Amino acid sequence: MNAELYAPERHQEILTRARERGRINVRRLAQALEVTPETIRRDLATLERHGVLRRVHGGAMPVERTWPSPAGTAPGDERDASSASRERIARAALAELPATGAVILGAGATTVRLAELLPQDRDLTVVTPSLRVALVVATRPGIHLHVLGGRVLGRSPATVGPWAARDVDDMLVDVAFLEVDGITPDLGLTSADPEEAQVKRCLLAAARRTVVLAEHGGFGREASAHVAALDAVDTVISDTELDSELAEAITAAGPRIELA
Repeated sequence: MNAELYAPERHQEILTRARERGRINVRRLAQALEVTPETIRRDLATLERHGVLRRVHGGAMPVERTWPSPAGTAPGDERDASSASRERIARAALAELPATGAVILGAGATTVRLAELLPQDRDLTVVTPSLRVALVVATRPGIHLHVLGGRVLGRSPATVGPWAARDVDDMLVDVAFLEVDGITPDLGLTSADPEEAQVKRCLLAAARRTVVLAEHGGFGREASAHVAALDAVDTVISDTELDSELAEAITAAGPRIELA
């Protein structure tokens, strides 16, 4: 662009690019619009205050491209796309199950789908804070269910707090399958709720291996409560829309990434 844009024009151009591409990068935007990265960061902050963008590591995403709420209130096309990617991720996660033993299924829509897909012919102990996961596996033959106690966090819904954390203290399981609200190369895993983050840390510590199930929209996103660094994770399973640069940065920090 040769002519310098006024701030409102620049904001519209940024929003248009974000909606077309699903994610925008500060450095590339600065080059394309011929302004400084600091100007772009101020623009993104303004657009975030207006509720049309969400800033993430190195850039921003349009709000309609972020993860749908647990209540499933995302628009139809987004909800359908998210359901399809969750299905692929959950099916890929089946390869990480032990032939027999104990697994942790954390709270989240993808872990619920994984619970629904658990093979009928395996003798598994399932440890979970998730009420939805518990309802899925409670009557399944071959499944020994342990539900963590504690206060129920309504948005999940899952148990959180010191009771839930203490329940995990003496456990040792083969694999923990967890979801988080955000993943960045620098901060690692983050959660929107401090008590939920505390329980996730305990679940990580109780597992020989940890597999994080994450749709591409959560990458680059920073939630308010830190869970763990990426070197605490063995494998991340995501969908094929994950940004390649982010995938490389995540892999460099420790875990193997599998795209489904």
